[in-house]
Amino acid sequence: MSKNRNNIRSFLKKHKRHIRQGLVICFICFIIWYIRCLPDHLFSDPTATVLLDEKGNLLGAKIADDGQWRFEPGDSVPRKFETCLLQFEDRRFYKHIGVSARGIGRSVIQNVKHKRIVSGGSTITMQLVRIMKKNPRRTIGEKVLEMLLATRVEIRYTKKDILSLYAAHAPFGNNVVGLEAASWRYFGRSPEKLSWAECATLAVLPNAPGLIYPGKNHKRLLDKRNRLLKRLKDIGVLDETSFQLALMEPLPEKPLPLPRHAPHLLMRLVKEGHIGQTIQSSIDLALQQKTKDMLDQHTLKMRENRIYNGAVLITSVKTGKVLAYIGNTDTEEKEHGSQVDCIMAPRSSGSILKPFLYANSMADGIINPHSLLLDVPTHFGSFAPANFSLEYDGAVTASQSLSRSLNVPFVRLLNEYGMEKFHYELKGLGITTLNKPAQHYGLSLILGGAETRLWDLNSAYASLAQSLRGTEIKGAGFITANIKRKAGRSIDKACIHAMFEAMSEVNRPDEDGNWKAFASSQKIAWKTGTSFGFRD
Repeated sequence: MSKNRNNIRSFLKKHKRHIRQGLVICFICFIIWYIRCLPDHLFSDPTATVLLDEKGNLLGAKIADDGQWRFEPGDSVPRKFETCLLQFEDRRFYKHIGVSARGIGRSVIQNVKHKRIVSGGSTITMQLVRIMKKNPRRTIGEKVLEMLLATRVEIRYTKKDILSLYAAHAPFGNNVVGLEAASWRYFGRSPEKLSWAECATLAVLPNAPGLIYPGKNHKRLLDKRNRLLKRLKDIGVLDETSFQLALMEPLPEKPLPLPRHAPHLLMRLVKEGHIGQTIQSSIDLALQQKTKDMLDQHTLKMRENRIYNGAVLITSVKTGKVLAYIGNTDTEEKEHGSQVDCIMAPRSSGSILKPFLYANSMADGIINPHSLLLDVPTHFGSFAPANFSLEYDGAVTASQSLSRSLNVPFVRLLNEYGMEKFHYELKGLGITTLNKPAQHYGLSLILGGAETRLWDLNSAYASLAQSLRGTEIKGAGFITANIKRKAGRSIDKACIHAMFEAMSEVNRPDEDGNWKAFASSQKIAWKTGTSFGFRD
């Protein structure tokens, strides 16, 4: 034994310089590894596509590509949830550097006492590292690596950032990941609106998501939640009354469906490439719901005539923002195509383009509101337009021709104005479906011979309304209607005003005209467009 010790001392003395160099190299390698041990982004998991209204209310969401309900991380964690989480998982979170010596020591004592692993002593930062590494097998070496990585995380991120990352990626049972998704799936509202009992429920879920989640092991989940609520009472966060009321709150039985306030807009954004993003739109949730209710009521009447589809698009003339987007009627009968976004679907224009011809013809000096237009049997080769009533009035003023949507006068007016010219002006207004030359449509263009989209029509009419206001909205897209003219000349404001004046005289359907007598009535300019055979 003595001889071996002497040999070791002799070897160390002889190779002291090389050993020192080796240790220095190892230390440098460790420092390099330590600096670069974390990826640039801790998480690269796909996230759900989330659609919010103008105030941040959830309109709908599409599940992430990996089948998980995982929302993008938020900027902060609600105070109630943070308090519950720290009291349950890591009370010294703001005092340690990623590893808690007290927690490790306590877990070692508990594990030795029970002769099995009952506590890991992991801080929230260590748990974040474990989630990042996809929950590898628990070993001593893995635990040491978690500690090292946790200290590195503490150096790179602030405590608030670490809490936000944990809250966004912690498992909450089923296929629910992250606080935001869990809050909506289990309680039907955002985390900021949760009660103490609800926050306590979510705070204990990541501790054993595979074993405990709402609807399974109800008793164990309830006990964990109530112990946490008792802790909150003991430290003075809850008074006795709040504590007793919190104990009475029931647990969620099963995940809830997410809101579907604008499903067609959500699907449109996904198709346009906004996958995995949280998108705050300009939709007004209250107006969206009210509009949908009105469309649903109207749909019940239309079904008597075997009409099953309808869409509504509301844009603010003042701001150019889309406030309501109802792509189709809500029905479970798939044969009626309720999944089709009728706002973006090309359909026959009917007479909806007549006001544009009216305004452009007036700008060219061809007509004025009181000009007389012929409403007589007319033939253009084999094309013989007819009015809806199949009657003729001889001579009608231009404004009455528009308000009554007479076909013959407007076909004759288009012939005088010029098909190519009108075709060009329509494209300038943003009618994107005119992908054929003017001659392809012929004079029937003004009667529905071309297809249009509700989105384009909304933008075109909004651009003219904006001209009257003397303002121009910059920018376009799904949040703001594309109301900027793309080509063609600007129409004089007086011509646009005259156009809207004529449109305000259109008789409302199913009304006797007495609406004007009410003090609350508003002046509305509007136009119908009905295709051949009432298909649109």
